[in-house]
Amino acid sequence: MTARTFLRTPFRTLTRSSSLVTLGAGVLMTTAATTANADTFQPIWSFGNISLNYLDWSSGTEARTASNAAKSDFTFVEIEGGAGFSWGEFYGFFDFENPTNNQFNESSGGKDNFRTAGKVTSHIYLGDSPLSIYAHVYDFRDYGFNAREQDQILGLGYRTTFDNGLWFKPFIGAARVQSDGYTGMNGYMAGWVAGYDFSAINQNFSVTNWHEQTFGRDDDYLEQNFVGDKAGSVGTNGALSFWWHPSDLITTGIQYRYSENKLGTPNDYQNAMIYSVKLNLL
Repeated sequence: MTARTFLRTPFRTLTRSSSLVTLGAGVLMTTAATTANADTFQPIWSFGNISLNYLDWSSGTEARTASNAAKSDFTFVEIEGGAGFSWGEFYGFFDFENPTNNQFNESSGGKDNFRTAGKVTSHIYLGDSPLSIYAHVYDFRDYGFNAREQDQILGLGYRTTFDNGLWFKPFIGAARVQSDGYTGMNGYMAGWVAGYDFSAINQNFSVTNWHEQTFGRDDDYLEQNFVGDKAGSVGTNGALSFWWHPSDLITTGIQYRYSENKLGTPNDYQNAMIYSVKLNLL
């Protein structure tokens, strides 16, 4: 999110590759659907929402990044959803950042460009064990700078729920990046998503956290995909969130967003608060 990079990769090549992956996945799913029991594709759980969000970078972050992928507060609209089946589960979101702005925002010098970010994650269960084949794809585009980066992770996941209702899903996998400045294998990523639902003062609340730790990243990537300097090989990215659910239709919350050696800025900690209102559709 909000990574201003000055990178170049032929968009036609990226599009062709993405199209082949999408086509292959579609063929596999269609074939499976014709041979499997109908219950196989009946979700056990699902959710979907659309939200309006405002991200407010700390003044320290804005000062630290002024000359290396400068950050500016912004509004974004997000579409989010997920579903679980007997054999696996999926989650995804797609963000429209600065949705009313031009691709290149003249008044901000490009800090408030129209941008998009999307992510899809999956756990394919390994039998009845808590282990899974884990995969995720994250895609970011800054249209004003013609910048694009896509992170692809494939590895192992784990799923557990504790007696008190806390759920925890860690993962680790090999990383590949496809971007304007560097395309190829890019070390490893480990992380988790976790959450806890609870009630207080006759209201429903939840706390969630997602965290990603990248390590062993390629030197060429660290030199070419960051602004102003070479980044460290270890990168941190995540958010800690508190949600209030006043009704089935509405969720509102605040998130503490954090990162280091990510988002186009090398060797500096970045943090922000995100204020969100969600309309729950499923």
